[in-house]
Amino acid sequence: MGSIKMYMLSVDQSTQGTKALIFDRSGRMVVRHDMPHRQIIDENGWVEHDLEEIWENTKEAVRSALKKAGIAPGQIAGMGISNQRETVAAWNRKTGTPIYHGIVWQCPRGEAICGGIKAQGYSRMIKERTGLELSPYFSASKLAWLLQNVPEAALLAETGDLCCGTIDSWLVFQLTEGTAFKTDYSNASRTQLLNIHSLEWDEEICGIFGIPAACLPEICDSDSIFGMTSMDGLFENPIPISCVMGDSNGALFGQGCHELGMAKATYGTGSSVMMNVGRSPVASEEGLATSLAWSRGGEVHYVLEGNINYTGAVITWLQKQLRLIDNAAETERLAMEANPRDKTYIVPAFTGLGAPYWNSEATALVTGVTRMTGKPEFVKAGLECIAYQILDVLERMDRGERELNRPGLTALRVDGGPTKNRYLMQFQADILGILVEVPEDEELSGIGVAYMAGISLGFFDSSKLFDGKKRKTYAPQMGADVRCEKIWGWKKAIERTML
Repeated sequence: MGSIKMYMLSVDQSTQGTKALIFDRSGRMVVRHDMPHRQIIDENGWVEHDLEEIWENTKEAVRSALKKAGIAPGQIAGMGISNQRETVAAWNRKTGTPIYHGIVWQCPRGEAICGGIKAQGYSRMIKERTGLELSPYFSASKLAWLLQNVPEAALLAETGDLCCGTIDSWLVFQLTEGTAFKTDYSNASRTQLLNIHSLEWDEEICGIFGIPAACLPEICDSDSIFGMTSMDGLFENPIPISCVMGDSNGALFGQGCHELGMAKATYGTGSSVMMNVGRSPVASEEGLATSLAWSRGGEVHYVLEGNINYTGAVITWLQKQLRLIDNAAETERLAMEANPRDKTYIVPAFTGLGAPYWNSEATALVTGVTRMTGKPEFVKAGLECIAYQILDVLERMDRGERELNRPGLTALRVDGGPTKNRYLMQFQADILGILVEVPEDEELSGIGVAYMAGISLGFFDSSKLFDGKKRKTYAPQMGADVRCEKIWGWKKAIERTML
C-alpha cells in the first residue's frame, strides 16, 4: 500500500542558494532547508555559478528537508520550481554535461554584443516584440557570448546537440534525466528572445543575436506537467513537476496579486517590482519591461516590471566589503540611531543602473557626506537607497496606469529578507506615500510555485488557499515637504552617476 500524499514540495533556486520547502494540505510551510552555492566573480566583475553544484545542492536540499521534517518521500504529491531569472545555462543534450558555468543575471559581459546590435538599429524592434530594453541584463546577449566564445557551444549547435536555457530548463532536464527540455512563459519572456505577442521564440531576433532557435527549450504553461522525477532515485515512484515560474513571478502569485493593478516588490540580491496588467501586454516608454506573469490553462497574464541590480546586495556590500556591520540584522538598529537630518545618499550602480534608467555606463556614487557622517548614517543611506530605487520604478508604473485611466496604486505588497527590517519598511512607506504590506509568510517565491503546482494537481483548494493571509502594514508617517526634499536629493544623486 502506497503512502498517503500529504505534502507539496517546491525548490526555489535563487542567486545565493537553493531552498527546498515542503507544504501541508492547508498551504502551511512545514520545513525549509537551504544550500548556498559559490559566487564566482572575476576581475572584470563577471559573475558565474557552477551548474553542477546547483544540481547537487538541489538534491541535497530536498533530502535534508524531508529528513528534518520526518517526511517519507512517498508522501510528496508533486513539486514546483522557482528560479533566478535571466541567468543562463548551456549543456550537451546527449550527456547532460554543462559546457560552461552558468552566466548570472548580474553579469554585464554581453554589453559589447548589445552595443553592436544597437548600432545596427535593432533596439526599437527588439523592445516592441520582446517588451524588454536591449540590455546585457537579459539572457540573449549572455547566450550570444557563449556561442561566440566557447568553442564547444558552436560545435554542439551545428550537430543539434546544444541545449541553452535558463536555470529552470537546466533543473527540469536533470530532474527528468534528459527526457524534458522545457521552460515556462514567465522565464521565456525574460530571455529577450520571446515574442510576447505571438508567444513564440522570435526567429528573427534569435538570428540577430546569433542564437539557433533549435537550441532553445519548448515553452509551456506555468502549470503544465513538465515531466516526472525520481530526484536521482530519492522518490521510488516518480512525482510530477507541475509548475515552473521565475522567482519574482512566483512571488507575485504567492502574494495573491492575481488581479489587474495589484503590485509587489521582491527584495533579494536585486529587486523585482511587478504590476499585474491583465491579459493584454501594456507597452512602456518609461524604462519598464513588459513580461509574462504566467500562463495557466492556456491563459496568459502580463506584467509591467522594473528590475534593480543592487538592493539586498547593498547590505552584503556594507558587511563584506566595507566591514561596517557584522550581520544584516544590525542595520535596523544603526539606521534608527543615525542622525535623521544627515543627507548622505548611496547610488549602488556597481555594474550600471537597471530599471528605469538602463544605463550600463553609470558608476556607483556616495554624496552628501559631512564631517558628522558616521557609521550609522552610512548604513542608513545604504538602506534608504533600496527604497529610493523601488520608488523610481513605481513612479513610472503608477503614471502608466493613470494614463490608462486605471486607479493609482494604494498599497505595495513586499517580500524577501530585507522586509524584516522595520526601518526600511517604514521608510519605504514614507517615501512612496502609500501602504506597504509585509506578509507573515516568508519565501513567497517558493510558496507561489508550490501553490500553483498543488492547484494544478488538485492538491489544494484554490478558493481557500489565499484566504486569511496575515500581513503587517506600514502606513506613511513622513510629512510631504520632507518627502519631497529627500526625493529631490536622490534624483540629483542619480543624475551625477550618469555624468
